[in-house]
Amino acid sequence: MPDSRIRRARESDVETLVQLVHDLAHYEKAPAECRLTADKLRAALFGASPAVFAHVAEQDGEIVGFALWFLNFSTWRGVHGIYLEDLYVRPELRGSGLGKALLATLARECVDRGYARLEWSVLDWNPATGFYQALGAVPMDEWTVYRLTDTALEKLANSDG
Repeated sequence: MPDSRIRRARESDVETLVQLVHDLAHYEKAPAECRLTADKLRAALFGASPAVFAHVAEQDGEIVGFALWFLNFSTWRGVHGIYLEDLYVRPELRGSGLGKALLATLARECVDRGYARLEWSVLDWNPATGFYQALGAVPMDEWTVYRLTDTALEKLANSDG
């Protein structure tokens, strides 16, 4: 049964979501790397062709957490999945069940749509790893995430291939 504390994000939630993303960046010890603005998030979530989606967690009518996600695709399974970009619940409400409710909502999206996977990345030092494993999530230790950004991304984009 759906959790009444979780709902899809609305355009009126954008400012709060941006603040929560910045709070997450601070928690992850990288506040200077977070360049999200309300205009960028509004365009991503509610523009002409949104490719990013969000759910929010509410407590007493206030947004206190969120899950921001997008579709990925498994060539081996031949179907989409959900990639959870960010999951965040305010520190004072961790352990309240809101994080699990957000994940359960995304799992329900996967099952209802016939998606094969719900996956996300977690920093090694994050104490939530035990919580995720208790839900049945399996760390993909044999995989290493690679990322191109900033100068390296531009350099490759401007190369001859």
